[in-house]
Amino acid sequence: MNRKQKLLDGLNLKQLTGIEIGPLFRPVVTKSEGDVIYIDHADTESLRNKYRTNSAVDIDAIVEIDAVWGAQTLRECLKNRTVDYVIASHVIEHVPDLITWLEELHSILNWQGELRLVVPDKRFTFDLIRRETELCDVLSAYIAHARVPQPICILDHLLNVSHVDPKRAWDAELNAESVERCHSFADAIPPATDSFQNGTYHDVHCWTFTPRSFASLFESLARAGLVHFACDNFFDTERYEIEFFVALKASDDQQQIVNSWAAMKSATTTSVPHIAASNSKSLADLLELERSRNLALSRKLEAAHRTIQDLRESTSWRVTGPLRSLGSTLRRKRQRA
Repeated sequence: MNRKQKLLDGLNLKQLTGIEIGPLFRPVVTKSEGDVIYIDHADTESLRNKYRTNSAVDIDAIVEIDAVWGAQTLRECLKNRTVDYVIASHVIEHVPDLITWLEELHSILNWQGELRLVVPDKRFTFDLIRRETELCDVLSAYIAHARVPQPICILDHLLNVSHVDPKRAWDAELNAESVERCHSFADAIPPATDSFQNGTYHDVHCWTFTPRSFASLFESLARAGLVHFACDNFFDTERYEIEFFVALKASDDQQQIVNSWAAMKSATTTSVPHIAASNSKSLADLLELERSRNLALSRKLEAAHRTIQDLRESTSWRVTGPLRSLGSTLRRKRQRA
């Protein structure tokens, strides 16, 4: 499957209405392919001005933005319209408040709507030597209601992003000593200070993931009831590639959500993604395994409840009732003494 096929797998574009976040000049879904709404953090003219000096961007091909998602909530900028799917390619790593971002996306999706993500794998990008995002990082941004990247994210990005050749990252073990950093210490302080003092937006990767760390983080968020998306499918990072694909489906079944992320985590068991993908069970098999384990535990719990109930209804339980009552009374007296 090619990149577009992985991202759109199972979506019938002609029958659905969707959103693409940050399409810039290379949208995944064109207007001729389906009913799609283009959303970005700025309008078309502002984007063209922003990228005017960037030789990698064809500013004349930048698509017309239908809605700007900035100070408003996503529901407000869509005027309460709902959609069937959302596509976000290399967007999630830039989001200042991951939990709130997911909540806003969930709020505009129809029942069982889908979120399709393309996520950079830090092991093969300029984020290579940065630490993986942890639960406390995401919770801190959530508590702060971050609308711009926080100083810690800006500092971590500018102090540690490095020049990384993806092929070398695959073929040899690169580390902090073998790569060259992109910025100096002096480059990092002013934007972090500006963000803290003035709330200025500085575009950085707020979060860094591997497929396994992504699944682990989402499993933790699901257990805390902070994410309402299950992992419906994923494509691991292929050899000499730098990204993985995750299909999320809106759900209110917390246990099913937790199980789905645990299954994804189990499917990414080694440090070499293409080997993990070829040797591991399918996501569907792992989900079935999780369901079987939960069913077995439920049956054991039910059996234990029945045993306790049978005991309480037995003759010996009724006969020894006065003794248990006396024992409870004596224990209370000892505690008061």
